[in-house]
Amino acid sequence: MDARIQQSVVVNLSRRPAPVEVGPFVIGLDPATPSPYVNYATPRPGAAVTSADVTALLAAFRAADRRPRLEYVTSCAPDLEALLTAAGFTVEARHTYLVCVPGTLASPPVPEHLSLYEPGADAQRAALISVQNEAFGGDPVASEADVARMRRQQDAGGVVVMAVGDDGACAGGGGAAAPAGAVSEVAGIAVRAPYRRRGLASAITSDVTRRLFDAGTQVAWLEAGGEDSWRVYERVGYRPGGQRLYIAMN
Repeated sequence: MDARIQQSVVVNLSRRPAPVEVGPFVIGLDPATPSPYVNYATPRPGAAVTSADVTALLAAFRAADRRPRLEYVTSCAPDLEALLTAAGFTVEARHTYLVCVPGTLASPPVPEHLSLYEPGADAQRAALISVQNEAFGGDPVASEADVARMRRQQDAGGVVVMAVGDDGACAGGGGAAAPAGAVSEVAGIAVRAPYRRRGLASAITSDVTRRLFDAGTQVAWLEAGGEDSWRVYERVGYRPGGQRLYIAMN
């Protein structure tokens, strides 16, 4: 499973607007934003990596004027962390990813007075992005680049779901990347503060995952941002998988 998850990350980064291949690495670059959480690299699973490869990777990040940063499944490149730390990288976090397959998916009810659907207009996308940015500590105003990125995600076969109240206001939402090898990452699950503790996050996560499975995806995966999120995802049918490393140069 680790190799399938890692390969899906490689493919997703290769779909960025300006991807760069550097030896065993792929850097997913988006000229519209300098965010290190959008612009980062990952190794191809099982590829041999040398210190010379890391040096070339750093040069590529400098050429792109982006902060060097990687995310990857540790078992797919077990010797890489030592090479990166020797080059000056610092570990940001280590997370366990969670996996869901069709046989484990649960379908909790959507809370009353709320509906889930895929946004079809840029104004709807902007409303959802604003909720996500607010939840994750970003700029509450959605930029045109943010909206374009979400539109591309949908056009490429990814999933985006928003929760809307009877008053038409966006209460939350989330999405998933276009599948790669029948594997897709679910991310950006967010709920506005007034709507929390009502089961909405579970309903959104389940709906996004169900839409993936209905379209033929075999494996959905995600990462939890804390114990509360972990419980939400386990209720929906996600189970612990392997380990991922986040590492960057300050």
